[in-house]
Amino acid sequence: MNLQWYPGHMTKAKRMMQEDIKLIDLVIELLDARLPLSSRNPDIDTLGQGKSRLILLNKADLADKSLNDKWEEWFNEKGFFVVQINSKNGSGIKSINGVIQQACSEKIERDRRRGILNRPVRAMVVGIPNVGKSTFINAYAGKACAKTGNKPGVTKGKQWIRLNKNVELLDTPGILWPKFEDKNVGLRLAMAGSIRDEILNIDELALELLKYLHKEYPGMTGIRFKVEESENPLDTLKSIAQIRGCVLKGGESDLSKAASIIMEEFRNGKIGRITLEKP
Repeated sequence: MNLQWYPGHMTKAKRMMQEDIKLIDLVIELLDARLPLSSRNPDIDTLGQGKSRLILLNKADLADKSLNDKWEEWFNEKGFFVVQINSKNGSGIKSINGVIQQACSEKIERDRRRGILNRPVRAMVVGIPNVGKSTFINAYAGKACAKTGNKPGVTKGKQWIRLNKNVELLDTPGILWPKFEDKNVGLRLAMAGSIRDEILNIDELALELLKYLHKEYPGMTGIRFKVEESENPLDTLKSIAQIRGCVLKGGESDLSKAASIIMEEFRNGKIGRITLEKP
């Protein structure tokens, strides 16, 4: 499966980020907890040099809990502050203010020495499309102040959002890199729904997911779909099609319909808490 996806507005977004980064103290980077490395944009490390860094592992409730903790340790060791969150239900959001103050303590102390008191920390929220940036901003601000959508790449504009007396957020469009150096990165992003389904072969994607689950989370697919798991993902897919009534005229299995069900249930966490990569 060869995945290439880089809409033109993302090139423009990156240029805007290069200009905006001068205005901010802190880069808040939203990652998908199920694929923390694959959902990072490598450009952000270069763009954010010299700035305080906070990583939010979003959708932590959908990811494997023990691996969430391992990823948090991994990023901490690299000098990042980390919070595990779920933007949809607000879990972990309340702890962010304290972590921001900690991450920017040097800047706050520098301001204090210069006699500048209570200047809000100016933060930029970045992340790839569909990682839940707008939902996070709304949850953090406590009101719908950023346009949200569940299609990749809904946020197009730029806006400052005053959250409280301590923090101002600059919302920026998410960026994805021009090409996937490693095809597994593209695959994981596609599985998580960060690339438009219209450009994908959903059957192939479901087979790759079933193969991964059989290896890393044996038994989970069988329990969810009440089928016997097979080493051959195609056999498992056919069994799921039959059990879920995905049948075409003439009794043939509708594999595409079954594949769509598998992908939707994975993305909604119905199969279980699954992480697609390890630190």
